[in-house]
Amino acid sequence: MKVVVFTKQTFDTEAKITLDAQGKINPEGVSLIMNPYDEFAVEEALRIKEKTKGEVTVVSMGGPKAQDVLRQALAMGADRAVLITPELEEIDEYTTATILARAVSRMEYDLILGGWRAIDDGSAQVAGRVAEILGLPVVNMVIKLEIDGGKALATREIEGGSEVVEVPLPAVITAQKGLNEPRYPTMKGIMQAKKKPMEKLALSDLGLTAEEVAPKVRALKYFLPSPRAQGKIVPGEPAEAAAALVRLLREEAKVI
Repeated sequence: MKVVVFTKQTFDTEAKITLDAQGKINPEGVSLIMNPYDEFAVEEALRIKEKTKGEVTVVSMGGPKAQDVLRQALAMGADRAVLITPELEEIDEYTTATILARAVSRMEYDLILGGWRAIDDGSAQVAGRVAEILGLPVVNMVIKLEIDGGKALATREIEGGSEVVEVPLPAVITAQKGLNEPRYPTMKGIMQAKKKPMEKLALSDLGLTAEEVAPKVRALKYFLPSPRAQGKIVPGEPAEAAAALVRLLREEAKVI
C-alpha cells in the first residue's frame, strides 16, 4: 500500500505565546515540534507499511524549518518526504487544503492519513477539505484502523461512545489519541533519514498561482487573554464568611 501522511510543524505545547510589535504571534525563541496528532498518523502509516510492505510519503507545508518534522518522520521509518513552500504572507485552511490536494493528486496513493486537528489553530478542517477536493470519503477522530483489501474499517470517537465506519479505499483518515503509541526515531533511523529523498516544491511547481489559493478568511487581530486576577481569601467564621462571599460575588464579581 502507498500511504500519504500530512504533517504540520507547530509550537511546542509548553511554549509561551507572545505578540510582536506588529501585534502578530512572535515565533522567536519558541521550540517547534511535529503536531502531536500527526505523530499518531505517521505511526499508523508505518504499521500499515510493515504489514503490507508498502511505502509511506510524508507531506508538509511551510518554510525551511518544516524540514525538521519531515526528517523526524523519515527517521521514524517513512520512505520519502515532500516539502511545499508557498511563500505566502497569509494562509488559511482553504489555502492549505487546496495546495495539499494538488500535491497529492500528483502522487500514487491508497490511503491519506493526518492528525484530526493541529494544536496551534485547532480548526480540524484541512483533512476534510482535502477529501472534498479529491472526492474521497473521510473518517475523523479514528482510534482504531483496520485495512482489509480495498476497504478501511475505522473506529471513531463520537459523543458518548464510538462508532465503526467502513469506507472504500482510497480514503482520508484522521488520527485521534489512542490510535497507537508513536515510536521514537532510532540513531540508525536518524542517520538513514539524511539519505532519504525530500522533494521541495513551490506553488509554480504545482501549477498554482497566489491568486488561486488566496485565503478566504483573514485574522484581523491577535490578542492575549487578560491576566488572571489575584485571588481573595474571605476570613471569618463559616456563616460570616459565606455572607461576605455572597456579597463579593454579587457586588464585585457580579456573577450572581
